[in-house]
Amino acid sequence: MTDVQEPRRDDCPWCGSQRLPEGGFAACADCGHVVRTSAGGPTGVRGALLERVLAARTTRRRLRATALTMTPFPEPESWLDIGTGAGRFPEAAKELFTYTSFDGVDATSRVDRARSAGRVEEAHRALSPALDSRYDVITVLHHLQHTPDPRAELSAALRALRPGGHALFELPDPACAFAPLLGKWWLPHDHPHHLIPLDNLRTELESQGCDIITTDRRGAHIPYDVSTALALLLTSHVPPRLLPLTRPLTALATALDHSLAPILRRTRFANTYRVIARKRKGVA
Repeated sequence: MTDVQEPRRDDCPWCGSQRLPEGGFAACADCGHVVRTSAGGPTGVRGALLERVLAARTTRRRLRATALTMTPFPEPESWLDIGTGAGRFPEAAKELFTYTSFDGVDATSRVDRARSAGRVEEAHRALSPALDSRYDVITVLHHLQHTPDPRAELSAALRALRPGGHALFELPDPACAFAPLLGKWWLPHDHPHHLIPLDNLRTELESQGCDIITTDRRGAHIPYDVSTALALLLTSHVPPRLLPLTRPLTALATALDHSLAPILRRTRFANTYRVIARKRKGVA
């Protein structure tokens, strides 16, 4: 995900409140929405080691598990993946929904490569009125938090959904005990601008004509917190030529993440939530 710099703002982008504290990340005193309040930040931490750890979010196994949550519903004819990137989610979902037509939206050229590779049938650079009411299912996976105006993006996404259709969302959970670390680390390709509380998303979906079908923190948890913390530490303090020597440590951290996941996903350390909603009949 390309990191998009935003100008400093003093109001909450979710509810418009003026009670937004100063700081790299600030929680609105009225609605709890967490936003990066300035374009500046700590020096970006980047590197191959960190990118490999962050890629845990888009492993084929995890993406297939996310798609599996939609199997209780009728198989859709059309499905739009918003923020699709290179189309890895549609590629994985096709294994379960063989008769579904998948399209993708992404602001980068990766969506065009996804179409060329056959992962999506149509590639779009932005949501537009031409997509309104075209899809039986939309997915918005780890995308809203990167957009300048998440409520506007959410509205545009829901307009693409047909009445009676289903929407699947996954977002980082600001209630997670690890969330405060986001105020101290700036991950250029993965760092969110917004952390949207689950209750805020539920309320907004209901106000826009959707019924909440399920919410889930356990199944949505991504086992990569320990390995990400270690990768940040090593990338920041170990010379690049010595990083290959740390592979046993990173392998151990990854194993620890997966070992702890069954426990952590039942606690405040669950780092992601998932929402499935249905658009009411008669809603445009």
